[in-house]
Amino acid sequence: MPLTRKRILITGGAGFLGSHLGERLLHEGNDILCVDNYFTGRKDNISHLLGNKNFEAHRHDVTFPLYVEVDEIYNLACPASPIHYQFDPVQTTKTSVIGAINMLGLAKRVGARILQSSTSEVYGDPTVHPQTEDYRGNVNPLGPRACYDEGKRCAETLFFDYNRQHKVPIKVARIFNTYGPRMHPNDGRVVSNFIIQALQGEDITLYGDGSQTRAFCYVEDLVDGLIRLMATEPDFTGPINIGNPHELAVRELAERVIALTNSSSKIVHRALPQDDPVQRCPDITLARRVLGWEPSVKLDEGLRRTIAYFDTLLAAPSGGC
Repeated sequence: MPLTRKRILITGGAGFLGSHLGERLLHEGNDILCVDNYFTGRKDNISHLLGNKNFEAHRHDVTFPLYVEVDEIYNLACPASPIHYQFDPVQTTKTSVIGAINMLGLAKRVGARILQSSTSEVYGDPTVHPQTEDYRGNVNPLGPRACYDEGKRCAETLFFDYNRQHKVPIKVARIFNTYGPRMHPNDGRVVSNFIIQALQGEDITLYGDGSQTRAFCYVEDLVDGLIRLMATEPDFTGPINIGNPHELAVRELAERVIALTNSSSKIVHRALPQDDPVQRCPDITLARRVLGWEPSVKLDEGLRRTIAYFDTLLAAPSGGC
């Protein structure tokens, strides 16, 4: 057994990001405890890992305490797409806030280092562009997205208070739009929406005029950034932006998906959802300097891999959706 093997807990470990993170950390020789309540996580995402003796899956909701012995905690538990987090907004807030309290309490008890997967949504509909870590955001605390935005903001507060008051070693990553294989087919986000609609020859739904921008990071790059952040010196806490700094209009993304799938789909327009940000793009100067990190997978290559995944999923007997 390697002397450097760590016991690592990943909450939300059967989700899109969590399953890729667990796979990578497992292949690096660690013991992985995957915890998920399977609200948006899927057993199919981790089925190929279950035969590994160093991988364990446990059904658990982080709004309840968890008593385990671990060296590191990646706290990824929370539905991340508007369709899912608005389905039960009270539970979404509880997952972010009570879940953070429970995982921070666990980290305090066992002396574990803990990483919080925060989000670019803490910036709201930003008035500063691109967004730097010292920007405090423009968030509507009363809107339909607030359960997620404010829940994540409160979780960040808790992480820094536990660090100041209890000396818990924390890391806070602000994750920007991420895509890749194992995205939930019904998450309502633009990459999965566009790909599924294009593969099925349906109209591609564009909210607003499509001029709003996003910056899309491939999941393997994102996971690499999280692992590098966890390995930083104890005095570096973040928050730190992890995402792709190359901005793209949503309409251009739709056109690229149509081209890459050779689809006959047409673009149709719908009303822009309330509080949907007009611009979203990270400044990753800090990530480049501290982590030596920046994304390496080009958008077209990442889209091809993601399209291949959804093509296989849709061809499955259940249709994948």
